[in-house]
Amino acid sequence: MDLKLLDAIASHEEREAVAGFAGGGRDRLLPALHAVNDRVGWISQGALNLICETLHVPPADAYGVASFYSLFALEERPERVVHVCTDLACRINGAETVCDVLTEHVGAAGKARGGVTWLRSPCLGVCERAPAALTFQAGDPATAELLAPATGASAVLAASRAPAGEGTPPVLHQKDGLRLLRRVGVVDPSSLDDYRAAGGYAALRNALRMGQAAVIREVTDAGLLGRGGAAFPTGRKWAATAAQPAGPHYLVCNADESEPGTFKDRVLLEGDPFALVEAMTIAAFAIGARQGYVYLRGEYPRALRLLRNALAVARERGFLGVDVMGHPGFTFDIEIRRGAGAYICGEETAIFNSIEGFRGEPRTKPPFPVEQGLFGKPTVVNNVETLVNVPLILTEGAAAYRAIGTEASAGPKLFCLCGNVERPGVYEVPFGTTLRELLALAGGVPEGRSLRAVLLGGAAGGFVRPDELDLPLTFEDARAAKTTLGSGVVLVLDDLADLGGFLLRIAEFFRDESCGQCVPCRIGTVRQEEAIRRVLASGTEERPLLREVGGVMRDSSICGLGQTAWNAIESAIDRLGALK
Repeated sequence: MDLKLLDAIASHEEREAVAGFAGGGRDRLLPALHAVNDRVGWISQGALNLICETLHVPPADAYGVASFYSLFALEERPERVVHVCTDLACRINGAETVCDVLTEHVGAAGKARGGVTWLRSPCLGVCERAPAALTFQAGDPATAELLAPATGASAVLAASRAPAGEGTPPVLHQKDGLRLLRRVGVVDPSSLDDYRAAGGYAALRNALRMGQAAVIREVTDAGLLGRGGAAFPTGRKWAATAAQPAGPHYLVCNADESEPGTFKDRVLLEGDPFALVEAMTIAAFAIGARQGYVYLRGEYPRALRLLRNALAVARERGFLGVDVMGHPGFTFDIEIRRGAGAYICGEETAIFNSIEGFRGEPRTKPPFPVEQGLFGKPTVVNNVETLVNVPLILTEGAAAYRAIGTEASAGPKLFCLCGNVERPGVYEVPFGTTLRELLALAGGVPEGRSLRAVLLGGAAGGFVRPDELDLPLTFEDARAAKTTLGSGVVLVLDDLADLGGFLLRIAEFFRDESCGQCVPCRIGTVRQEEAIRRVLASGTEERPLLREVGGVMRDSSICGLGQTAWNAIESAIDRLGALK
């Protein structure tokens, strides 16, 4: 390929960062960009030239990819950066105070001072300990630390010193009746022996004995539905992929939970990483895949370390690689691909583009991933929570699993409670538990406050009023109530919450996160934000315009981001009487 490069030379550090990618192809572009950004703190034109030469990628394409992700910097900035979450849960728990203190002591957001800068960030996925911050220090090696809960003083301190560690391990308020979370906080997440002593790898042994078709049948009979929001039958997806004659088949774990208010997958990854490795190995066996990918949020440093350890130990002990667990002919391995700050990459086809080295923009469907997915081959995409249900099914049996929950929504479900609630965290309950019962587990709103509303499903979800708390938490009941469970967000607002500012933040979020590929979403999210700003500034009547713009986005956007960008705002208008 005849590459036309600009006149810029990579530094010694940048050359060292890229050296390990010699001989790679375009699918190594995202890891190469990470390597430079981690080492130097930003990606210069010289580094971009070097990456293009090494991977044979056109410069315009590489620039388009690098500029797509918020965690990459294409202009020089300090090696130390503090990202302060100002999204939904953090907003109502004091994030602006943290920003004000940083502005006073460090400087304005985005301005370098004393070798450090700080930036406003979308959700960092630690909403149970809001407000949160992420400190990043470039170098060899780069270090990152999640700081939660963050205060103005702790954020200023984080801006001035090296990271102290890897953040706080997940804490569960529930102790009894847990299945998916039973090992979290109990078993050492870095120890394969501890995992096996607690029942680990019994499910994979059962799967290898049963055979591929029987595993798929068991998952199908259990009624496992996808836990990422779409609720698609997992067994049907696996069966459709396994039946495809084209090969190879791929398995992708979507661990890029970027929905504001969602953190359940992080808790599983940090507290029980071997469970995901085992579950992916079972899924790969069932669909005939030899290669799997975990697409992991770039903002999860502790999860990254623990998952890397789990993969390395599993390979060393024969639970990944050739002849897994001594089963002749079954070869499977897993590679981690780190995201870099793009909510849209939670969409299954956007993940494919990101892994392949393109901008993380969704693809049109059909063809569907089970036919043409990653690298154009049949692919299964499941999120972390969906996958960790699989070992439970293969140890307890489909009938026992189906006995949990309801006929249409079987099994246990993880919910992320955050906002103005006494005990925020991840809660595991059977489908069919009411919203009132779930809030009671978390202690309800703080003493002296009253409930204003509950946002179900995150920024792409819908509001529920205090008089609707007897809603059973199932996919079918949520649809009947014209709301959604989404990814499991239950964000509580009390009577002191600024609902207008909260809705504006939702609109800003979708404006920022739109990939810009399709006009309805690219323009609609901007017009939606502008209309809400006018309402809050001068009280003008904007609801007819908001409905028109929202309807166009819902009906004609390419993917779920644009199709759901109006959901929460619509429900706030219709259910809560907002924006009048």
